[in-house]
Amino acid sequence: MLDVLAANPLLTIMLVLALGTLVGQIPFGPVRFGPAGALFVGLAVGTLDARLGENLGLVQTLGLALFVYTVGVAAGFAFFRDLRRQLPLMIGGIIVLMLTTGVAIVGGKVLGLSPALAAGSFAGALTNTPALAAAAAQTGSTEPAVGYAISYPLGVLVTILIVSVIVGRKWSSPKDAAPAAGVGLIDISVEVSKPGPLDEVPGFADGSVRFSYLQRGNETRVVGENEQLRVGDVVVVVGPVESVRRAREFLGRRVDEHLAHNRREVDYRRFIVSNPKVVGQTIGELDFHERFGGVATRVKRGDLDMLANEDLSLELGDRVRVVVPRGRMGDVSTFLGDSERRISEVDAFSAGIGLALGLAVGVITIPLPGGISLALGSAAGPLVVGMILGRLEKTGPLVWGLPGPANLTIRQLGLLLFLGATGLSAGQAFAGQAFTWLGLKTGVLAIGVVVVSAVLLVVVSRIVGISPPRSAGALAGFIGQPAILAYANSRCVDERINSGYAALFAIAIIAKIVLVQVIVAA
Repeated sequence: MLDVLAANPLLTIMLVLALGTLVGQIPFGPVRFGPAGALFVGLAVGTLDARLGENLGLVQTLGLALFVYTVGVAAGFAFFRDLRRQLPLMIGGIIVLMLTTGVAIVGGKVLGLSPALAAGSFAGALTNTPALAAAAAQTGSTEPAVGYAISYPLGVLVTILIVSVIVGRKWSSPKDAAPAAGVGLIDISVEVSKPGPLDEVPGFADGSVRFSYLQRGNETRVVGENEQLRVGDVVVVVGPVESVRRAREFLGRRVDEHLAHNRREVDYRRFIVSNPKVVGQTIGELDFHERFGGVATRVKRGDLDMLANEDLSLELGDRVRVVVPRGRMGDVSTFLGDSERRISEVDAFSAGIGLALGLAVGVITIPLPGGISLALGSAAGPLVVGMILGRLEKTGPLVWGLPGPANLTIRQLGLLLFLGATGLSAGQAFAGQAFTWLGLKTGVLAIGVVVVSAVLLVVVSRIVGISPPRSAGALAGFIGQPAILAYANSRCVDERINSGYAALFAIAIIAKIVLVQVIVAA
């Protein structure tokens, strides 16, 4: 059987992914390892025969590049939008890494580990393959690889446990905007007793509420852009629960007969954004009122149900709820595309160019003082390029974004390929040293590095005033393990997790490559 698996590496990988998925669904108390199950199954299978972990470098690189590129494309816009807000977190993350480097140096000496083994433990605990490569190149020995193989699964496991505690916590986060997910959008009908322009209604000017229907006498129509409300008008207010409550208290009283239930003259529907020409444009730029006499009220993006603010940019696969006169429904459908088939297709041309750019950036080597060289590699290169392209959204006819379902599918596949191949490759080294006295000391150092990093990063998060979901994503990015991000996303639907991950992932990789060489030289 082992001969068959060794001769057919793709068969081996697929079996590892299948079994890993099953293991990832097994609950260990409050924790499920999710995609990380592929890593642990890969380690177990890789111990059976050294041939099973050979020649998997291309699979690892492909899986990692697919994962980080899709994360970058999805998180790029939010990252650059929140860059000023996230800058303190990024600076804090670098300081934490420098302190953690000191822990690795001192801890390695106390435990009697060689600098090379301590460097490998540091790289493995923080799951950073480029840092391992830098340590191996500087030492010219296999010790960093042994330390890496022992520490890598411990880094993943301990961090997932810590994230499971962080992501569900509640603490004050004054510097963090509320998430678009889970805000509880509602729509109610309100009878106006305080006349005046819409601009005076609390929440309208800042985009926290939208208006759709208006009934005046026997006429029902869409609310105008510069509507002057009159006493006796009935309007539909859409938004988060608290914002709608404030608008209702200002305007008048809620009525039981909801205008949205009367669809004889005005109707609404969710339309799928599949027309590349509207991708990247904001709700305000599309001007539904001028084009169709209607108004967009909500945008559903994956599991996020967001208010259709004027400055919200549309992406492929978004589902936009538009309220329009009944006769204009077909026009809106044609304008937005409204094709399920088109959003299930991936534009291989733009995706291929984006990935190629990311991999090309990753191989660029920058010489640094002291004979040190720096390259972003297949992890940070595609991520950085993906984030930039995600911010641009489109360049001429090229749409860089991927439809939400396609993005998630490619992301999951890339993640599983990377983790399964990594486990198979590290299986032999892990088995050879993990259960020796030297392996135990290496593991203790790895756990210390992870715990100190997590505690310090949580302290930084509290100081800079960011939320638990963004903190959990930041920790996943700081450690640099995709499985941790996937686990955090499985516990909480909140776009701030991906944004926090993107904030620290690339910059942490660069810092680790430099700092691991400090450990070797200590």
